[in-house]
Amino acid sequence: MNILVLGSGGREHSLAWAIKQNPKCDRLICAPGNAGMAEIAECASIDINDGDVVATFAAENAIDFVVIGPEAPLAAGVADRLRDAGLSVFGPSAAAARLEASKSFTKAICDAANAPTAAYERFTDPAPAKDYIRAQGAPIVVKADGLAAGKGVIVAMTEAEALDAIDDMFGGEFGTAGAEVVIEEFMDGEEASFFVLVDGETVLPIGTAQDHKRVGDGDTGPNTGGMGAYSPAPVLTDEIAQKALDEIIRPTMAEMARQGMPYQGVLYAGLMIKDGQPRLVEYNVRFGDPECQVLMMRLGGQAFDLIQACAEGRLADVAVKWADDHAITVVLAANGYPGSYQKGSEIKGLNILPEDSSNMAFHAGTTEVDGKITATGGRVLNVTARGASLQEARDRAYAMVDAIDWPEGFCRRDIGWRAL
Repeated sequence: MNILVLGSGGREHSLAWAIKQNPKCDRLICAPGNAGMAEIAECASIDINDGDVVATFAAENAIDFVVIGPEAPLAAGVADRLRDAGLSVFGPSAAAARLEASKSFTKAICDAANAPTAAYERFTDPAPAKDYIRAQGAPIVVKADGLAAGKGVIVAMTEAEALDAIDDMFGGEFGTAGAEVVIEEFMDGEEASFFVLVDGETVLPIGTAQDHKRVGDGDTGPNTGGMGAYSPAPVLTDEIAQKALDEIIRPTMAEMARQGMPYQGVLYAGLMIKDGQPRLVEYNVRFGDPECQVLMMRLGGQAFDLIQACAEGRLADVAVKWADDHAITVVLAANGYPGSYQKGSEIKGLNILPEDSSNMAFHAGTTEVDGKITATGGRVLNVTARGASLQEARDRAYAMVDAIDWPEGFCRRDIGWRAL
């Protein structure tokens, strides 16, 4: 099969890496890709948010199957356009992608499905939003309604911080994503990520992970797109996972189908767990980043069989074959991230790292310039390893981190601390 993966981050590199291991893959193209993906696939520079452009490219290259990595093309309806062109596609419709593209839409669906989540109110004007914050007090959570590249959520520990977030959002810091704001109660507990595949009817759990959102060791500093992750997440026990399926995910999927928006693709449920009870923090309509990296490391080549079954409505006929292992990924980011940072610094030592089923450095924000790998983003590398235990996986990952020569970058040194 000729397979096209849309995206350029660490998530897409790990997807491409897993797909490449499947014997069904004859030709692999990544658009636009990055320096790491270019080592295992062809890369093509096209506008992945334009469905017509992607459909034309797919036709010209005899593409059999398209995997859409990021949320933006899903929200833009690229999956719909490709299906209209007769292609097999992994990713939900634009209507179903509103589970991530609109916080208020998700809240309404959860209300209709009686899925447990945080109490909330929605606002289109700053004055009543601020009155609500003053009445509720802190801590409190302020969310831009639309897509904000994972940065539109402020967990405000003080009232002043929450009021500043309202000014920022309505002031345009997140563009049109902040035109409407959802304010939620602060939920305490331990957060974890639960991933399922959905083919419109069948819901198939495919793994758990825990992300590290804050930039500094000990979960300190500002939120980021994620500084590392590990799988499985011990807090998501079989019993709690079953509760999440029965009380949150399956009722949501049934409500989506009832409203004429059947869901097809991966669904990522961010859960807050307290006293054995899960509540929904958010849905994402794509794999998490960096959670995808640890899931792909554990799934390997079977990932594409599952993805294909999902796209073809055959999930009831497949099963996930898990090894009894663990995986961990450590994000290397440019100094200054998540604030301002410099681009263009050279990363050395990547060529001496092991690359096998237990050790991989997935590229997130890199490009090749005159034979040298240079940093082009905030989160630049996802150094990922498997092991029989989480400690073994962690030791392998940090051994690779220490072999990389990149003074302009940094990482957290405590990924996996909750489980260890």
